[in-house]
Amino acid sequence: MTSVRRWCVVALVTVVVVGSPVLLRALPAGDSDLTAPELLALVSESGDRSFSGYVETAGALQIPSADRFDGVGALLGERNRLRVWWRDREAWRVAVMRTAGEVDLVHTAGLTTEYDYEDAEATTTRDPDIRLPRSADLLPPEVARRLLTGVTGADVTRLPARRVAGIAAPGLRLEGARERSSIGRVDLWADPESGLPLRVEVSARGSSAPDFSTGFVEITVATPAAADVEPRLTADVERSFDEVLDIADAVNQYAPIQAPDRAGGLARTSAARGAVGVYGDGLTQVIAIPLRDREADPLREQVRATPGAERVPGGDSVAIGPLGVFLGGDDGEGGWLVAGTVTGPVLVRAGQDLLRDAVFVGER
Repeated sequence: MTSVRRWCVVALVTVVVVGSPVLLRALPAGDSDLTAPELLALVSESGDRSFSGYVETAGALQIPSADRFDGVGALLGERNRLRVWWRDREAWRVAVMRTAGEVDLVHTAGLTTEYDYEDAEATTTRDPDIRLPRSADLLPPEVARRLLTGVTGADVTRLPARRVAGIAAPGLRLEGARERSSIGRVDLWADPESGLPLRVEVSARGSSAPDFSTGFVEITVATPAAADVEPRLTADVERSFDEVLDIADAVNQYAPIQAPDRAGGLARTSAARGAVGVYGDGLTQVIAIPLRDREADPLREQVRATPGAERVPGGDSVAIGPLGVFLGGDDGEGGWLVAGTVTGPVLVRAGQDLLRDAVFVGER
């Protein structure tokens, strides 16, 4: 073989090896014979599946944020790249890949550790029932699990397959049939073999494009090694244990208030028993957090400065895509922060119900 031919072969092999993933993603997606109810059942049964891979999220939900709510704004209003190792719901690791470094969230043995590589800090907390959204909640299977609660085969229709992470994934569409929901539709594509949701897109009523999306760009449907879901802490890392995970957890534990059983016509979930109220399910969910002046006042300024915000009876309200935010009360009064995927009137009514019906129970 001449040197020219030898180098042609080398070049061809290189193109094939390097280009195969790109070519695979570019191939048309052959569709599946699965009906919408069959695909929904397959997705619903995928909760115990193990997997690993890379996820990319994109959000246009520029929610008002101040101090202890900044992390939620970054999750829902920015692009995020996540690396995930998921053995099961009790053992997983999700790394948020930032330009400045990586922040890991590791869950094992009922405890969650957040490890900031750049700051060399690791904080471990218990895993409470009530908390703010975190990186692991943005994974396609987790988003799908929450939004599909209570959904039946009659509620969904089939979408054409699309290629996601190299897989020809059949699609489902769930439209916001519930009158109180601010979500117009949820589009989902799943692995036809495992049922794992690979991509989820959420759109507000009347929106022509997704307001939030999350999807795998690489995935392996297999159990990652146990070592992959352990905190990888170096000797110089400053470690600590915190009794509370975030402001929602702290308020739920210690605020001397009891949220009512209903708000905005929605029933309180069984998981919410303290000061924080969680209401509804699926496409119609609301979380209500009582705030002191020090948290409410700066957040109220942010709400009022958000485009589309309006003063309503009892407080201030704004809608950002499918997410509504209501902050009850006025300057210096504290107030209830109410946020969720409900229409404006339902959100305001929920806020008014909380201001009227919440009970002071004394120091916890």
